[in-house]
Amino acid sequence: MPSFRFLHAADLHLDSPLRGLDADATAPARRIRQASRDALDRLVGLALAEQVDFVVVAGDLYDGDWQDFRTGQALVAAFARLTRAGIRIVAIRGNHDADSVLTRNLRLPEGATLLSHRKAETLRFEDLGVAFHGQSFAQRAVVENIARDYPAPLPGLFNIGLLHTAAAGHAAHETYAPCSVEQLAGHGYDYWALGHVHERAVLHREPWIVFPGNLQGRHINEPGAKGASLVTVRGGRVADVAHQPLDAVRWARLTVDCSGAADLPAVLDRARDAMGAALDAADGRLLVLRVVLEGACPAHAELSRDRAATRENIRATGLELTEDDLWIEAVRIDTRPALAPEALRSRADAVGKLVGAIEALAAQPDAPLSAAIRDYATEMLNRAPRDALPADHHATLAAGGAIPPELLERARALLLARLAEG
Repeated sequence: MPSFRFLHAADLHLDSPLRGLDADATAPARRIRQASRDALDRLVGLALAEQVDFVVVAGDLYDGDWQDFRTGQALVAAFARLTRAGIRIVAIRGNHDADSVLTRNLRLPEGATLLSHRKAETLRFEDLGVAFHGQSFAQRAVVENIARDYPAPLPGLFNIGLLHTAAAGHAAHETYAPCSVEQLAGHGYDYWALGHVHERAVLHREPWIVFPGNLQGRHINEPGAKGASLVTVRGGRVADVAHQPLDAVRWARLTVDCSGAADLPAVLDRARDAMGAALDAADGRLLVLRVVLEGACPAHAELSRDRAATRENIRATGLELTEDDLWIEAVRIDTRPALAPEALRSRADAVGKLVGAIEALAAQPDAPLSAAIRDYATEMLNRAPRDALPADHHATLAAGGAIPPELLERARALLLARLAEG
């Protein structure tokens, strides 16, 4: 029975474009732009170091049509490093690859095979006792269950299915090539190499059905370690499936518990400790953080009074740790005043009435603004510089719409904080 090792990767999204980072002068845009290529280089380096027998890539090699041929040339060069070392590659196109006219005409190096988009096909590696079954996307939106038409497993061989799919569905991804775990498990293959979902997930064992996640996180909504799966097969059975982090840039949301913090310096001390631990966990990668300050604390008023100053203080604290390997993408201030709202609501004076009015508005999120509130708010907005507040504040008032719940919560918290100061 066959024994071998291979790497299962997916969703390389080579040269995935930056979105909005160029607008921030502090962003390390060059390193983030280069990250997908650096992660691909790490994949190649791992395959060579581990001397794997082959690499499978389950779709989305690219991120759509290239801006120029350098993107395709980078992939060909990376694959050629593997094939020259005797490591073969089997891949399929995903929905992003199907968008690319240039991808369809790309010639891969000898030893790298891109399975057909016309129908599911089988490729054999007789020397290893392996059969690959898969089908590329012919167009972006493949809404039918193409796995039903995959060939039957070949007896005496280790059968691997390559499929770009959302499986039973995923909130963050289009439901392409839908199928169930039960269907795949019952098809008779030994390993399903899936792609499309950017989070690593093992959907089933024996047979193994695996999403390795994407090779490199592309934005803050793709946090955590990204990479590929190193699969060991002994005697025709999967012995181990190990996640291998390969990302060059690590995205993360970092929650800093500010509960009880007396002032801004106390919050900054906690933020420094939390960021230091996150840097250690990133293991030398560029770490991109969205810092979220949470908890009920006396410092809330100081943090909320000048949110821009708080953000810059957090960023300056990050620079104390490192100038090169940390970028704070955003800072969210979700702290709350330490003063209990129940005590204020029960007061008979204007403070109690104001707290009660805000909470009544929050309890009816879809209720339109009264004319008096709208006129007063419009007057206040007109006194402020036009760009001092988001445009949707003005649009909401102009349309007579409801106050957004998050704005009401900020108003309530700010009120409580100011009262706590006094």
